[in-house]
Amino acid sequence: MKLSRPIRNRRRAAFTLAEVLAALLFLAIVIPTAVEAVRVSSLAGEVAARKGVAARVADRVLNESLVLTNWSSGQQSGTVTEGTLDFQWKLTSQAWPQDSLEQLTAVVTYSAQGRQYSVTLSTLANFPPPATTSTTQ
Repeated sequence: MKLSRPIRNRRRAAFTLAEVLAALLFLAIVIPTAVEAVRVSSLAGEVAARKGVAARVADRVLNESLVLTNWSSGQQSGTVTEGTLDFQWKLTSQAWPQDSLEQLTAVVTYSAQGRQYSVTLSTLANFPPPATTSTTQ
C-alpha cells in the first residue's frame, strides 16, 4: 500500500502588486499631509508666542506715551528687542470724533517663519494740559 502525503496548501507571506500600490498611494497622501500639519502647528505656536510679546510691547508704548504726554508730537516709531527678536512699533494719534479726545494707536509688527504679522492696540487720551507758569510772591 502506497502512502501518499497530504497536499499542503503552501502560500507565501508576500504582498500582491495591488497591495503594494495601495500602500504606496496611502503613504504618498498621508506623509505630505502629516508634514504640512506639523508645519502649520509650528507656525501657529510661534505666531501665538510672538503675538503675546507684541501685545505687551504695544501696551508699554501706549502707557509710556500717556505718562510722558509725548503722543501729541506726531507719529513716533521705534524698535524693541525682546531676547533675539525685534518688534517694530509705530504710534499715531488722531482726533476722536466725540468730545475733545485723541485716539492713540500703537501698531507692533513682527515676523514669524518669513511672514509679517501685526498687533494693534488703541486707547483714548485727553490733550495734555497747556503748560502753566506759576509766580511766587
